[in-house]
Amino acid sequence: MQHQSLSESVSGIKQTNNWRVWWMLTRPHTLTAAFVPVTIGTVMALETGQIHIWLFIAMLLASVLIQIGTNLFNEYFDYVRGLDNENSVGIGGAIVRYGMKPKTVLYLAYGLFGVSVLLGVYICMSSSWWLALIGLICMAVGYFYTGGPLPISYTPFGEMMSGIFMGMVIILISYFIQTGEITWNVFLISLPITILVGGINLSNNIRDLVGDKENGRKTLPILAGRKNAVQILTVFFIVSYLLIGLYIIFAIISVWSCLVLLSLPKPIKAIKEFKRKEKPADLMIAMKSTAQTNTFFGFLLALALVIQYIL
Repeated sequence: MQHQSLSESVSGIKQTNNWRVWWMLTRPHTLTAAFVPVTIGTVMALETGQIHIWLFIAMLLASVLIQIGTNLFNEYFDYVRGLDNENSVGIGGAIVRYGMKPKTVLYLAYGLFGVSVLLGVYICMSSSWWLALIGLICMAVGYFYTGGPLPISYTPFGEMMSGIFMGMVIILISYFIQTGEITWNVFLISLPITILVGGINLSNNIRDLVGDKENGRKTLPILAGRKNAVQILTVFFIVSYLLIGLYIIFAIISVWSCLVLLSLPKPIKAIKEFKRKEKPADLMIAMKSTAQTNTFFGFLLALALVIQYIL
């Protein structure tokens, strides 16, 4: 790869005048993994008193920027390793398909992480500096998902790492910066969202199974097999809804949380699509439905919690 200066990278942004390409590059269907956990964690703090709106906004922006930055690192390192080509399926591959300069993508990812650090400083000043360490770990996971000598995306731990650091950890931080504490109930309620965020990653790996296998990856779907991977995704969905039922039974949350059942058509549609179709190009609906499951489930749960704490 030829050397490219920062000025050349900036000019690359100007040359790419199709805003849709830049929007696609953020991989918008994955952003639900950023804003849903922040919303859940913040809403749960309503029970303890007033919400600090600027801390919520800062946390939301930081989480979204880290997610987008992670997606850009993914784009860049997949290109560097030769995984993307003109025939790549999905949103990835903007470098090879649209002629975007690799260093432009890389520098933008670093820039977004940099802004997240500044937001993190404000959050730490308003809560605890211990969060700086946790935030840096989250960003390191985002970078090393596709970067470094042994990317997480080449292992069967991608679903677990994304679920924990973009699901559970974000919920716990969002609650902590509002209240100054972490409770057992917050941890429990973070579990279904953690599972659903991991499911987004799993759906992506199911779609890319053949290509990933050819490029030496050892993702969960590759090790388990496609049929078993779809079954695992099904279990992810079932467990997430069952946990809500158990929490209602044990009075951890109110019966209003049954609202999450309104999101059931999305996981059902996702599993049907994964079972009926196998070609990567035909699985965008399945992947979209998986991401929408997290979105609708998360916001319906947040709405239920708001109603519970207000009434």
